Amino acid sequence: MKSKILWALSHAEGYVSGQELCEQFEVSRTAVWKVINQLKEEGYEIESVPRKGYRILARPDIVTPEETGSRMDTVWAGKNICFLHSVDSTNNEASRLAESGAPAGTLVLAEEQNQGKGRRGRTWVMAPGSAVAMSLIVRPEMPPAKASMLTLIMGMAVASGCRDYCGVDAKIKWPNDVVIDGKKICGILSEMSSEIDYIKYVVIGAGINTNVAGFPPEIEQKAISLHRLIGYRPNRAVLIAACMKRFEEYYGRFMETQDFSALKEEYDSLLVGIGGKVRVLEPGNEYDGVSEGINSAGELLVRREDGTLTSVYAGEVSVRGIYGYV
Repeated sequence: MKSKILWALSHAEGYVSGQELCEQFEVSRTAVWKVINQLKEEGYEIESVPRKGYRILARPDIVTPEETGSRMDTVWAGKNICFLHSVDSTNNEASRLAESGAPAGTLVLAEEQNQGKGRRGRTWVMAPGSAVAMSLIVRPEMPPAKASMLTLIMGMAVASGCRDYCGVDAKIKWPNDVVIDGKKICGILSEMSSEIDYIKYVVIGAGINTNVAGFPPEIEQKAISLHRLIGYRPNRAVLIAACMKRFEEYYGRFMETQDFSALKEEYDSLLVGIGGKVRVLEPGNEYDGVSEGINSAGELLVRREDGTLTSVYAGEVSVRGIYGYV
């Protein structure tokens, strides 16, 4: 009931009367009054005017199912939300839910994460309220070999979501980072459960630096937060909803062909360093070249110094700028 009333208040142009809420949701005025008080206790500033009704004046920066759900404008992505105040990893929790039968589109959110996952076994600890930690469950009907492209889909969604909501020039650092002004704003990690010929589910996790005040010295020159970029604390629920709307759009276009043929041009427009020199770091093999964007399989095309064109698969490979992180 709380989520329904919050949705009604969020999408009203002005005041919503208590009577309207009673009739719409078939509840008593006492029930409505209790929900309004619960919302106030959670940090919502709600104006109540006799003979007019209720109106939201200010909202807290929280990512509860009610708040995030009231911002969501999707058909399936993020419509089912699991929220935890503290979790080891949203990817771990999403995997547990997926194993229990959670539907595609289930989104796991947390305020605090103490064993977040990065590539190559790295960990990411998130203090309460400092960032967005989200993991989305998808169940695509396609060969497991194509699953790595879903990381690129989330990269497009986060970069575009940040642009849509915050107006920043977010770019993608292939294959799994989002950067702004050459500094990392988001890392993405996808994990799959599959059989030889089909995918059971894929969990796509994204960690977005929204309100981080400072970073450790070793990454200070490579990371940044939205707060430091735009000068105010972005509403994380709005940002999450913006990313999910974009993900649903890009995922739909991707699944029509199960490759990047319909998304390549837009992806390349978001790709940082395209046309510039990059260094490819493969296990036991390192070489330089020029980035020429991606192909329809989501592989990075690198023109080597001898003129040959190499397709780089997004496995255990890192691609960096010759002179720095990007």
